[in-house]
Amino acid sequence: QEGTKVPSKRKQNTSIVTSDLLHKNLLKSEQKNWNNISPAYKAMTKRIKEKLEELHNMYTLNSGSPRMRFGENVYFEENGCIFIAKADDGEGNAEILFSVEDLGFSDAFIQRIRISPDQTYMAISLKSENSEEATCIIMKLGNLPVAEKIIPSVFSFEWAANDVLYYTTQKNLKCQDVFMTTFTYQKHTKLVYTEQDARFFVDLYCTKDRRFLTINSNSKTTSEVWLVDCRHPFESPALVQARTTGVLYHIEHRKDQLYILTTYGEPAEYKRYLLQLMKAPVASNGKENWQLVYAVEKKTKLVDFEMFSDDCIMFLKNAGHLYLNVFSFVSHSVQSIKLPTWACEFELESHPEHTTSTCYFQLSSPVHPPKRFAYSFKENNLIEQAVQEVPIITNCHTTRLLAKSKDETLVPITVFHNKNSKELHRRPLLVHVYGAYGIDLNMGFREEKLMLIEEGWILAYCHVRGGGEQGLSWHRDGCQHNKLKGLHDLRACITLLHQLGFSQPKHTALAAASAGGVLAGALCNTDPALIRAMVLQAPFLDVLNTMMKTHLPLTIEEQEEWGNPLEDEKCMKYIKSYCPYQNIKPQCYPSVFITAYENDERIPLTGILRYVQKLRKAALDHASRTSKKGNRMPNIILDVQANGSHCDSSWEHSLNE
Repeated sequence: QEGTKVPSKRKQNTSIVTSDLLHKNLLKSEQKNWNNISPAYKAMTKRIKEKLEELHNMYTLNSGSPRMRFGENVYFEENGCIFIAKADDGEGNAEILFSVEDLGFSDAFIQRIRISPDQTYMAISLKSENSEEATCIIMKLGNLPVAEKIIPSVFSFEWAANDVLYYTTQKNLKCQDVFMTTFTYQKHTKLVYTEQDARFFVDLYCTKDRRFLTINSNSKTTSEVWLVDCRHPFESPALVQARTTGVLYHIEHRKDQLYILTTYGEPAEYKRYLLQLMKAPVASNGKENWQLVYAVEKKTKLVDFEMFSDDCIMFLKNAGHLYLNVFSFVSHSVQSIKLPTWACEFELESHPEHTTSTCYFQLSSPVHPPKRFAYSFKENNLIEQAVQEVPIITNCHTTRLLAKSKDETLVPITVFHNKNSKELHRRPLLVHVYGAYGIDLNMGFREEKLMLIEEGWILAYCHVRGGGEQGLSWHRDGCQHNKLKGLHDLRACITLLHQLGFSQPKHTALAAASAGGVLAGALCNTDPALIRAMVLQAPFLDVLNTMMKTHLPLTIEEQEEWGNPLEDEKCMKYIKSYCPYQNIKPQCYPSVFITAYENDERIPLTGILRYVQKLRKAALDHASRTSKKGNRMPNIILDVQANGSHCDSSWEHSLNE
């Protein structure tokens, strides 16, 4: 309309240039600060590095990676190489099939391996430290394995038939396209499925008996699955059940029945909170035909499940304890097996043959290297596998506690300490927290955790709401408008640890990574006197500003976790009430060490730089106002890594870090 002012492009461009310049100046200033500070830690760094290498050589190198069994062959990966050996011939005679370095991917590590049903082809994904996108290499196996095809930016892939591979591509952290490619006769590639909704992420899975390949489209709360019949891999995928808000489901198959692991069911309170195993005929598989087979108990997390011809084995977690439930499809009975008290993590070994009578898996904890176990269906017992000469950890004590949160909810804590430690109240304590996306705290083996135990530290893992440790309701109770419950849980956990004589505030450090930075950073603002130091890795600290920027790759799909402050003023105020960046104020803060990555696609570096700058200013303001004797200025250190990315990295990279 006449008289309407047109916004000046020049003004917009000027603000972008100013913002870029500010970012560059802040980064330069932090790098300079790091270069001044880091030499002071040189001797300590050298000692720690040598100790970690020693522990790695002693434990991790010997424990071996999970094995994949195919008939009489066993495939396994070690040090960037993939080997094949005869199952009954021992691994001393293993042949090398693939080496990362031979193909010129020296800075990459192997992420995923899939072998075609007739063992003619092997698909491998390789990921470098600096990117979240992987490259898929298809090798033709034989006397002399050759690289048949290389596909960039691949996320997941599965063989639908001997020479038909389905795969998803990843772009800007999203997976929305599924392709099919063939390797014999008329070689061709075609697009099979595209997801239109930005909140959904697509991945692929093959049912245990290899009858169906499933295309799974999931948001944080809702699922939709399409089936590809592996006997007719060129036919169009068939829909199982159209997406229904709040209903998650995953598909397995056995004897012409689909087995559906789902949050759907009656009565209504089950919905979105309890997982159930249901079944339906392949021919009529809509949810009106789903019948209950087994319901997972309340406050129990189903970590994984594996289908076999006559049994289903379920790996469950309740209040930090792990156990197995074996459900018989023949007798409909359930056998429950407790696992060693120290065990915190499972890793299932791949069993491509669903008719096998033994299930192999590994158990570990932050301070216990992976140990191999087998469950025999015939003998109905658990067998500990005698492996290589890995020393047994005997001097570590595992304790499980329950802290009462503000609303009386009991929050599990797992504690490790050296059995020989005296006067635990004087020992340093490292507290771990995550509490987001329904994901459990990472409790796999880490050399640095064992080193800390040996040096007299106490390690505590707080399984707060927002994580998934006690099932789906545990996540629901700690996301969106319930986020503060996770903060209350963390406060209750640390307070209980101190009350029970596990260390004291002046010897306590808090560690978190990624979204765990929200609760850690919030506690740092509300209860700085509870801890003396905070260590964060690629932390999410600026929730409000990030959730207001819809151009960022994850903002839309993350709304199911944090809410949508752009459309909901109540939500905006709520996020503002706990957001670490928004609530920094002049007070006595703990010392803070942050590791960030320059090219992190998930956590924008700008938010971390702004957080560090604001925190320093608040600490300085407080120190200048209060000139009390003994008043300390905290160390606030940011280490920005030029390489590395948000996700898991190789052993060498994490060692250097």
